[in-house]
Amino acid sequence: MSEYVPPTIAPQADPSGNAPEPAPDAPEAAPITEQEVGEYREQDRFLPIANVSRIMKSAVPSTAKISKEAKECVQECVSEFISFITSEAAEKCQMEKRKTIGGEDILYAMVTLGFEQYAETLKIHLAKLRQHQSSAAGGSRQETILEKQDSQTPADE
Repeated sequence: MSEYVPPTIAPQADPSGNAPEPAPDAPEAAPITEQEVGEYREQDRFLPIANVSRIMKSAVPSTAKISKEAKECVQECVSEFISFITSEAAEKCQMEKRKTIGGEDILYAMVTLGFEQYAETLKIHLAKLRQHQSSAAGGSRQETILEKQDSQTPADE
C-alpha cells in the first residue's frame, strides 16, 4: 500500500495571468506527515458525529434510516472539505499578512477551488447572517437604553 501524499495547492493566478509572489519573509509551511495526522485523536479531526447525523436526518424522510457507516463516511468527508476550504482561505490571509479568516476569505477559497455554485448560495447566507447579527446587536442596544430609561426616577432627571 502506498503512503498518502497530501496534494499541494499552487497559488492562483490573478486576472492578468501572473501568479502572486509569496511574501519574502513568509515562513514556508512544512507538509504534515502521516505520523502527525495519526497523533490527532479522531474527535479532534472530525465534526461531532451527532451534529452530522442530525443534519443528515433533516435531509431525508422521517421513515428513512441512515447506517452508522454512512454517517461516519459523511463525517470524514465534510471534515476534510472544511479543512480543504479553510486551508485555502488561510493561505490567502497569510499572503495578505492577516491573522483572521473572514467570510469573504471562505467564499474566495470556494471560488478558487471550483465551488462557485456553492459560493453564490453561501454569499446570500453570509449576508443574512450579518443582517441578523446587526439587528440582534441593535435590538440589545435598544433594550439597554429602554432599561436605563425605566430605571430612572424623577429625582434622576
